[in-house]
Amino acid sequence: MFKDIVLEIPSLAPNDCFSVSLEKPEELAGPLHFHEEMELNLIMDAAGTQRIIGDHIGETGNMELVLIGPDLPHGWFNHHCVSGNIREVTIQFNKELFPLALLQKNQLFNIRKMFEDAKRGLLFSQETVQKISPRIMALNRKTGFDSVLELLSVLHDLSMARDTCTLSDITFTKERHVFNSRRIEQVFEFLYRNFAEKITLSDVSGIANMSDGSFSRFIKIHTGHSFTENLIKIRLGHVSRMLINSSYSVNEIASKCGFHNMANFNRIFRERKGCSPKEFKRKYKGKCVFI
Repeated sequence: MFKDIVLEIPSLAPNDCFSVSLEKPEELAGPLHFHEEMELNLIMDAAGTQRIIGDHIGETGNMELVLIGPDLPHGWFNHHCVSGNIREVTIQFNKELFPLALLQKNQLFNIRKMFEDAKRGLLFSQETVQKISPRIMALNRKTGFDSVLELLSVLHDLSMARDTCTLSDITFTKERHVFNSRRIEQVFEFLYRNFAEKITLSDVSGIANMSDGSFSRFIKIHTGHSFTENLIKIRLGHVSRMLINSSYSVNEIASKCGFHNMANFNRIFRERKGCSPKEFKRKYKGKCVFI
């Protein structure tokens, strides 16, 4: 899926519902890796650590909690961290712990949405981390059915948390985001197929059979972003993939992904990624293991 990124052999045994790993590493040194299991990762006393989740590159505070979806490249690296007391708790569980038939039930709507967002990496607020981290730290002390119930309870509480933030752009992985609206899904299928072309608001509002104004409000309600912002995220996801996995020049990649004004493209990329496309490629490749 991603060349040069390690496919990790998970710690989750075939007959277990989940696994908990508590570590005190001397340093966080990656490498970038991915696996089919979902992962809840709590890192403490690690201010200045660099996180890479999908095509997101950022820096952690003193503690953070991230939920990572299946096959999403991720890793944490010392970067500016000088702590000598890093603590890391990693919980892995198979997405089949919640079968699709169960996730589709009304009572699990919030968990279903959280799992959808986790396909892009989901960062929880500091308030949420403060509340949930003691329970995550204590999870390995529970056994049997009690441990499963506590994990489900933790996931439920996380799904209700406010001020969460998705990290990676929507098309960086091949996972498709599922929306609770057939109209929105039809629009996004059109955007996925035609992102390299010029697309106007009228083009997509016609697909949804709505006026431009009505559709603008509709997509903002269902996705939290405007039509233009959603299109940019889709294009940037493809840009990031090509910067990592292809030998095309930055100009060629921008053009192939629907950005035909290089000055505008470079400005948008820097605003959202915090670096230029060339710097992004260098930073990302520096964390890969060549295989």
